[in-house]
Amino acid sequence: MSRLMSTIRVAILDDYQSVGLRADWSRVQQRVAGIDVFTNTVLEEDALVARLAPYHIVCAMRERTKFTKSLLDRLPNLRLIATTGMRNLGIDTEHAKAKDIVVSGTTAGSNSTLEHIWAIIFATVRHIAHEDANIKAKKPQWQTYVPMELSGQTIGLIGVGRLGTHAAVIAKAFGMRVVGWSPNLTPERAAEAGVEYAATKADLLKQSDIVSLHMVLSDRTRHIIKAEDLALMRPTAFFINTSRGPLVDEAALIEVLRAKKIAGAGLDVYDIEPAMADALPQLPLDHPLRELDNVTLSPHNAYVSHKAYKGFWEQTVENIEAFLDGKPIRLGVNGIQ
Repeated sequence: MSRLMSTIRVAILDDYQSVGLRADWSRVQQRVAGIDVFTNTVLEEDALVARLAPYHIVCAMRERTKFTKSLLDRLPNLRLIATTGMRNLGIDTEHAKAKDIVVSGTTAGSNSTLEHIWAIIFATVRHIAHEDANIKAKKPQWQTYVPMELSGQTIGLIGVGRLGTHAAVIAKAFGMRVVGWSPNLTPERAAEAGVEYAATKADLLKQSDIVSLHMVLSDRTRHIIKAEDLALMRPTAFFINTSRGPLVDEAALIEVLRAKKIAGAGLDVYDIEPAMADALPQLPLDHPLRELDNVTLSPHNAYVSHKAYKGFWEQTVENIEAFLDGKPIRLGVNGIQ
């Protein structure tokens, strides 16, 4: 790589919170021609090609910018994609490998998502955001909701992997009964995770006071929660999704919430987050979820914390240095090496 050092350019993408350069980039800066930061890269492909064409290294924040096969084919200078996390389904890692584009990820540990799962559960079942809004709006009624107490309630975990297992430990600390189901969960694995085994998804939905999703999005799990599933939930139950929006039939969920057929929902993820080309990723301003009074919303920030960002960017710098040394590290993003 030494022959190219003076011409290599680095782009940091979608850094609208201005956190990318908080790491120590000094050693990288000495070895490249420049580092440019873009606060937003949600563009149509032609505009994205025009923006990224000069860069040999791009740093991707989560799945905000999608590196599809067609885009990769149009970026002949691209040699490294340094992404946050070891899973980024916005990158066609198989095609990148075929084009000799290295993809490195980060493995920095953080409990941010786990903490946010419980933050949004509490905010939802205790109606914290709504009561906060009522007080600030100077409404005369002092207490407008009766919160659900977690002790003695049943939480149903759809997905009992790492996050689901850790969420179960916390649920038990609050005196909750924990039931788990996923397409691959067995009674033995449920026992290892310390949760009761639900033989079917329907069984879990019918008996849960809170249903929380902890699944990876794939073709097989897309819309794993449909209208007929939501219809099985108790009218007093709450639905929580901090995983991926398309795991749920969003239109069906909106209809259930509008009809008050369940008590409410807490959502951190949505079907469509970029509102338009060249705009910050966000829930569209006219989205019907913004108008419902029985849903608590957060802006897909379960993974966001000072510790997570510190790990993301420190390891991103390390990944770039290793690549420049000809010894790339932290490969295997999406399981592809």
